[in-house]
Amino acid sequence: MATRILKTSQAGYIAAVLGISALTAFLNILGGGINSTTVALTMVLVVLFVAATWGSGPAIAAAVLGVLSFNFFFLPPAGTLAIADPENWIAFVVFLITAITAGQLSARVNRRAEEAEAGRREIKRLYDELRSAFERASHAEALRQSERLKSALLDAVTHDLRTPLTSIKASATALLDELNTQTSTSSLSSLDEEGRREMLEVINEESDRLNRLIEGLVEMARIEAGEFRLRRRWGTIEEMVETALARSKNLLSQQRVRIEIEKDLPVILVDAGAISEVFYTLIENAAKYSPAGTLIRISASRGENDIIAAAVEDRGPGIPPELRERVFDKFFRITASNNPRSQPSGTGMGLAIARGIVEVHDGRIWIESGEGGSGTKVIFTLPIGDQYDGVEMDAESVEQNSVQ
Repeated sequence: MATRILKTSQAGYIAAVLGISALTAFLNILGGGINSTTVALTMVLVVLFVAATWGSGPAIAAAVLGVLSFNFFFLPPAGTLAIADPENWIAFVVFLITAITAGQLSARVNRRAEEAEAGRREIKRLYDELRSAFERASHAEALRQSERLKSALLDAVTHDLRTPLTSIKASATALLDELNTQTSTSSLSSLDEEGRREMLEVINEESDRLNRLIEGLVEMARIEAGEFRLRRRWGTIEEMVETALARSKNLLSQQRVRIEIEKDLPVILVDAGAISEVFYTLIENAAKYSPAGTLIRISASRGENDIIAAAVEDRGPGIPPELRERVFDKFFRITASNNPRSQPSGTGMGLAIARGIVEVHDGRIWIESGEGGSGTKVIFTLPIGDQYDGVEMDAESVEQNSVQ
């Protein structure tokens, strides 16, 4: 750095000498027609240029050299450093003061500009360091959040796996103990036929629950990995609703169900099994959160832009607006407001899977309040579809597929 400054200063002094010398030679060539005021102003310009470019040191050197040249060549008697006319002394002094002052001011401005540029570079460096620090902090915080999320998901999955396994283990152990006791003592069984049936039903139900949990995890993983393969066929909404209702018959034993499907709805090009799964999930949730004897309404109608809008509405406690997006997150379940410690049964993946299925079909799913502002209404849309694998389906093909 010091070497660079020294080289710059040397260049400034050389420029000062060459500039004043060249100007003096040029003015001498022009002859005596130029008055001393013009000469003085021209030399001041050279001093300003040197000051702006190389600083105050070379500027002062240019000013002194300019004064000497001005005196020697342009003030009478020419060719000497003597000054005969007192007025020329005044001109000489004024030129010297003006040249040095102008050089100092110009050099100061230049120095301020350099300081400002250095300050700007320093601010940029500090800003870059601060941004880098924020990015590192954000990355570290993101890692911590990720670890907390993984821990929470693991806890949720562990709990949901452990609960049915505990019930299965307890029931199987009770039956084995009963069998061993019966064999060793040849006495009457402590469990009657009804008790053994209940134990077997617990094993059967909890095994189904465990199987559904694992299937849900696999399904969610496939959706998130983009590996969910649709088996699209032309079908009707009525058939998909009927399939879901048949599967959820036991769930709806204490609720009233109303089906409102618009007449003459067109067939749609979807994976019927997957859409039936969406209906089943929504019906299951409605039955789970609705009081006994209340109405569950299943509806479907044709919307704009060639879509079908379907909905499942219940008369339950409803979902607060701030949670209507979060319920589609994996493992998220709403805690009952009157008992913060209670948790509804289920894995908390049903709505997440339903959203994944609907979005794979290029549809949307969202939640609104039910009729009259009470309850929950889950709405999803599906495009009707007019092509499959890039091949247009004519009316005859649609009719044949719907019959099949």
